[in-house]
Parts: sequence; structure tokens; C-alpha cells
Amino acid sequence: MSRRRDVPGYKPYDSPAGGWGALRATAKAVREQMQLGEAPQLLYRTNKPDGFDCPGCAWPDKEHTSTFQFCENGAKAVTWEATRKRAPPEFFAAHTVSELRGFSDYELENQGRLTHPLAYDAASDTYRAVSWEEAFARIGARLRALPDPNMAEFYTSGRASNEAAFLFQIFAREYGTNNFPDCSNMCHEATSVGLPRSIGIGKGTVSLEDFDHCEMILSIGHNPGTNHPRMMGTLHEVARRGAPIVVLNPLRERALERFTDPQSPVEMGTFGATEIATSYHLLKVGGDAAALAGIMKALLDLGAVDRDFIGAHTRGYEALAAQLGSTPWAQIEAGSGLAAADLRRVAELYAASQATIVSYGMGVTQHTRGTANVQQIANLLLLRGNIGKPGAGICPLRGHSNVQGDRSVGVTERPSDALLAGIERTFGFRPPAAHGHDAIAAIRAIEEGRSTALICLGGNLAVALPDPARCFPAMRRLQLAVHVATKLNRSHLLIGREAFLLPCLGRTETDLQAGGAQSVTVEDSMSMVHASVGKLEPGSPHLRSEPAIVAGMAVATLPGTRVPWLELIADYDRIRDAIESVLPDFADYNRRIRIPGGFRLPLAAAERVWQTDSGKAEFLPLPELNPAAAWAGDGVLQLTTIRSHDQYNTTIYSMDVR
Repeated sequence: MSRRRDVPGYKPYDSPAGGWGALRATAKAVREQMQLGEAPQLLYRTNKPDGFDCPGCAWPDKEHTSTFQFCENGAKAVTWEATRKRAPPEFFAAHTVSELRGFSDYELENQGRLTHPLAYDAASDTYRAVSWEEAFARIGARLRALPDPNMAEFYTSGRASNEAAFLFQIFAREYGTNNFPDCSNMCHEATSVGLPRSIGIGKGTVSLEDFDHCEMILSIGHNPGTNHPRMMGTLHEVARRGAPIVVLNPLRERALERFTDPQSPVEMGTFGATEIATSYHLLKVGGDAAALAGIMKALLDLGAVDRDFIGAHTRGYEALAAQLGSTPWAQIEAGSGLAAADLRRVAELYAASQATIVSYGMGVTQHTRGTANVQQIANLLLLRGNIGKPGAGICPLRGHSNVQGDRSVGVTERPSDALLAGIERTFGFRPPAAHGHDAIAAIRAIEEGRSTALICLGGNLAVALPDPARCFPAMRRLQLAVHVATKLNRSHLLIGREAFLLPCLGRTETDLQAGGAQSVTVEDSMSMVHASVGKLEPGSPHLRSEPAIVAGMAVATLPGTRVPWLELIADYDRIRDAIESVLPDFADYNRRIRIPGGFRLPLAAAERVWQTDSGKAEFLPLPELNPAAAWAGDGVLQLTTIRSHDQYNTTIYSMDVR
């Protein structure tokens, strides 16, 4: 494809990912948002045992002794939160909500940190400062007045800590609902739903150490340079030791082509770079399942399956093998957009590797066949016993910090019997058992008037959901909208009857409660749980922590509560004790998070224990490999979306993307 050089504002970027471009972008973010003197010390504390967890991606930390544990986009996330800019009540008095809707998403967040609790005033069409006590009282009264608790939706963003997310789901369940739309519904729901059927857990099985021992990486549908940038350091190491990295993606991403490690004096000093991908296969948009089927079909032709593993640990192999055998190469080529010869070459590399990791992102999960795609990745790994051994496994790339942790501490609309029993045992009330709403069900209920209250623990739900033409009008039907937030965003401006903005502490800030300075905990994408301790002075004396805000709403809403909310938030060790009581996987929680690096949650499949109905890992059938052919016809384009490099989820760091 020729590059367009005649578009106004377009400038080709021919440099590698990372390197001096990353350092210049980091310096620009610091200069625009922070006091220059405080930035180096703050960034040095990022992802360190005595510091705070980066509020950006969820890639784990490898060496806590290295000088820097952040990447370009991590630095942007930190400076965006630790900005010197403020959005005080005077700003809101000067701008009506109708006027603010005309601001761009970048302009809204770039006003800076919220400083006071705010309530919408319909007469003036502005947000006005209120006391915390008034805000909590009004929210509680509105929730108590609902005819049915299931008319309220409790949304969580992955930025919330384990402690805040745990209290949030306890609040909602004691209130009487399991309505938990969650940001993971829009990204890795296919993993959470698909992998348990295949291998018994909805998480990845690899550790960071496995990347030191893998003999091959198959990378599908993700762009680590933008979406999980600290992964680039790991891929850089794998590429430098010569293990093949094979990429399947509809377009070329610079980071998977060439990368300069900003912490490498040699590469920085010589303007050098490392080639990351050994081979790059540009499959058709939506062609993931067909490409995987082709690799598996070729693998069977080579006779390169691990029959001992298959016999001891799996079920369904014969049916899958028969299906692959009867699938013609012409159908695979049409569905994948790749030649059979290319897929056979990938299969040959895979057959030669004794330890392979498959990493995948939202290019695999974020469409109608995402669940089937994930299951075909599991099939491919199971064919050669590449789950539950060193250097091998499945690696779903959870982009957002602690999105996995929220689920681990109980944020789910489908609570298990064990979770409900643990809550009743610990707190003395019986939670509702009926399944609640995920994000799609929640917005439909709001649109249809069946849900009239929305409590958001962070996030920008209306923009994160994929259909603004429906979501924006639906949100303006709400009788109550509550947003716990650090900054202003578009969802805060979609006002129905009553709306509140409750400003919270960020990860970078000191959290001082009655029991002293507190730490929170987060879980990375490889199930490691570790502590995060903010160091900065809070951006306003009126900010409260997320756990304290949740407790304040709960006390105001539940006059007969069985939960000792104020005792719990006085010392977060008590929250962690409660998590351990409800969820035995967090055994010895408080002691283990005080060990540098934290601890890993149990992953049964990584030990070749399969928590499926059959007690075996399951080979699952192929989906239809070219469904678009049935409806697209000639001349119909199939489109894909990408995230720009200066965007992270719904946050836009600048309007100039290199």
C-alpha cells in the first residue's frame, strides 16, 4: 500500500517504536502536565515495591531493581493523573453542561483534576459544589426510593483497586442486585467466557518467567507498542535471543516490526533497533479462526501433535481432527486471506518448538466470534501440550491496570455459589443469587427505562460502549447518575434528572485514613497481586479514596447494613481480611502483599488441573470460517478499528500522534 503524503497534517513516521521518539513524547507529557522538578522522582516510584502501580496497562513487573519500570504510555498515564491542572467549582460555574458537551474529549479531561464533590443543578444547567454529606444523603435517598434494587446498575472500571472493587460489589449485593456492568465486558469477555469451557479458567496460564524459556511466540491481534507497551521490553529480549515471533494481524504495527529499547545505551547511542517479528502475516479482518484452523490442519498433516498429552489431559480431539480434515484449504484461504503455504510455514515453526506462547489482544476478542476465536487458540496450544509446562501457555493481554483484579475480588454479574456463600459467611446477609446485567444488558435496560440509576466506579461508560447513537440518549434518561472520577469526561455530561461527580484519589496520591497511610492492591495480567502506595499530596483536600466513597454511599443507602463500613476503611488490612474470608484464593493476603512483588493467585490449568465439567481440557469445534461471505457480497468493505498511539481506552493524551 502506498503511503499518502498529500493529506494535510500527515507526516510519515519512519523511526522504530520506542527509542528517542518515546523519550521525546514522555518529556512533552511531563512538560505539559506537571512541575518539572517533581516528575523524575514520581516516575522513578512507578511499579516499584515501595511505590505505586502504573495506572496504565496491566503488564507485570520483572525486575524491581531496574532504574525505571515505566514506558512511554505509562508515563503519560502518570502525568495525566498527577497533573498540576485543576477543574474547581469556579470552572463549572463558568460553563454550562450544554456548553461543555461542545468540548472535545481531549479538552474535557485536559481541564485537570476534579477538586470538590459536585451535583448537577438543572436550573442553571451547571454542576455546583456540595458537601460529601449532602451528596451521600441524596444518593442514598434516591437509591432507597427505587421500587426494585435491580433498577440500579453498578459499573466498574479496571482502574479501581481490589479493595474498592470488593467493597463496591458488597455494597450492591447488600442493596439487593447483581447488576455489574464492567469494563471487561467490552474487551476480554470472550476470554472470561470462552477459556473456562476450554481449560477451566478465564485467565492466562503463563508467567513472565515463561517468556525467558519459550521457543516461539505466536502473536495474534494486538499492538503492544500502544496497548501494553511494557511488553515490548519482554519481546525485545525474546527477539534478541533468537526465538521466532510470528505475527498474525490485518495491518503492520511499528512496534512489532522494529523497536528501540529506551533503556539500552547501545541502541539509543547508535540509533539502532531490534527486529521483533520473524514473520508477519496480514490476515483478513475477522480471519483469525480460519488462520488458526489452517495452522492446526497443517500440524495434523505433519503428524506433530502430542498424543500422550492429548490422551491424558483432553477430550474432543477426534471430533476436531475430523472437522479439520474435512475443511478444504480453499475455504481456509478464503476465510483467512492467507495462502495455505504461509500457514503451513507457521505450522512447521510451531512443530519445531517445544515451548510456545500464544499472546492475543482485542483484535481476537472484540467481535461477534471472539469467544470461538479464543477457544481455537486454546485448541492450537492443546494439540502440542503447550499449557502447563515451562515456557508455554496462553497469554490474553489485559490492557487496563487491574481489570483482571476486579473480577478476582467478585465483580461479576454471574456470582458463583462459592462467592455468595463466602459473602454470607463473612458479613451475615444473604446476597441475591439471580444473574444480573452485564454492560450490554445494562444499557438496554437503561434505554428501555427498566433501570433508572447508574453508579460508576470510574470509567467513561457511554464512550466505551460501541454505539453512541443509542448509548448517549439512553444515559440521558437516567433518574440518577453517580460518577466516581478523577477528571471530567463525556459520560458526566449525559444528564437525566440528578447527577453527581465524586472526586477520588488517584494511584499516585497518598491515601490517609484513620489508621494511617494506606496501600491498595492490584492484579496484573499474569495473576500477580501486589501493593500500590501513592506518594503525592492529594490534588485537593476535598478528595476521598475510592473505598471511602463506596463506604459513604453504602452507609447512606443501607440504614440496616450488616457491614462495618467505617471500620473497614479505617485500615485497608481489614478489607483484605474480608476478601480473604470470602475468597480463599487470597489466603494470607496481608502478609503476602508485603513481600516485594506480591504473590500469584492459583491457576489450576497452569498445573494441568482442568476445572471443566469433564475434568479434562476440551477441544472445541471450529466456528464457521467465513461468515462474512454469506452477507457481504461483492464490493462490501469489512472494517476494523484501531487505537491511536496517544489514546488509551477512552483517554486522549494529545491530538498529535506520531
